[in-house]
Amino acid sequence: MATEVGRLGDAADALREWQYEGAPMQLHPGDLGWFWRFGAEATAAAVRTWSRDGRILAVGLLDGPTLLRLTIAPDAMRDAELARQMVEDVTRSERGVLPDGKVSIEAPMAALLQDLLAEEGWLADEPWTPLRRDFTAKVPDPGVRVEVVGPEQVGARTAVQRAAFDNSTFTDERWHTMAAGFLYDDARCLVAYDSQGNAVAAVTVWSAGPGKPGILEPMGVSRDHRGHGYGKAITVAAAGALQRMGASSAIVSTPSSNVGAVATYKAGGFEQFGEVRDLYRAH
Repeated sequence: MATEVGRLGDAADALREWQYEGAPMQLHPGDLGWFWRFGAEATAAAVRTWSRDGRILAVGLLDGPTLLRLTIAPDAMRDAELARQMVEDVTRSERGVLPDGKVSIEAPMAALLQDLLAEEGWLADEPWTPLRRDFTAKVPDPGVRVEVVGPEQVGARTAVQRAAFDNSTFTDERWHTMAAGFLYDDARCLVAYDSQGNAVAAVTVWSAGPGKPGILEPMGVSRDHRGHGYGKAITVAAAGALQRMGASSAIVSTPSSNVGAVATYKAGGFEQFGEVRDLYRAH
C-alpha cells in the first residue's frame, strides 16, 4: 500500500514498463515526476502500490485529498483477486486510502476495478479527452523562440505557470525540488517567448523511456497572451522535445469541457481518441 521514499523507484519502474503504444490513458511516471515538486516524502506519502509475490501489480497516486489516480499491469487488468482487494482498500475509509465524502478514482476503462466500483454504486464523472500525436514524421519547428529551462529560466517557467492556472502554487523553490528528483532525468521544461521577449507559454514533458509514449504535464499559456497561437506553438515544441528524447508518441488528457484546450492540442497535431471518465462516490 503506502510507499517509502526508497521504493519510489520501484513504482516508477512499474509505470514505465506498463506504457506502450495503444495502451489506455493511464497513470504515467511523469505524473509522479510532476507531483515531486512537493518533495520526495510528500510523493511517497501520496503513492500507493498493490503487489503479489514481490511484483507490483497496480500503482496509485493520491493527486489531492479526493482523487486517486491509478493504473494496473496490462496482464492484471481483469485479475479478480486484485480488483476485489483494490475495491476493499479504496471503499473502506478505515484503510486510509480515501476519505469519506465525495471522492473520485481515475482508472483504465477496461479494468475490472471499474466494473466492481460501479456495482458498489460509484458513478461516472465528467468526461476527459485523451489526445495523441504520433511520430511517424518529424515534428516541425514551432515557429516561435522556445528555450529549455535551466537555472537561469526558472523564474520565467514558474511565472507562466502561475499566470496560466488559477490558484497555482508553483514557485522557483518547487521547480528546483522537482528537478532534483530522479524522475526529472526523463523530463524537459520548455518556455515559449513572443517577439518582444516575453515568456508567454510553458510546458513540462516526461519520457517513459525510448520507444514508449511520453506525456505533457502540464501545459499552459499566460492569460495575458492567449489567442495568439502560443498554445499551439508550445504544444508542437513539446512534441518535438519528446521525439528527440526517443519517445514513440506524445499523449495528453484534458477535461472534455475545456474545449479551448482540446482545440489547441488538435491544432498542435494531436488526434483525439475515445473519452474516458473517472468514477466518483458522492457520500
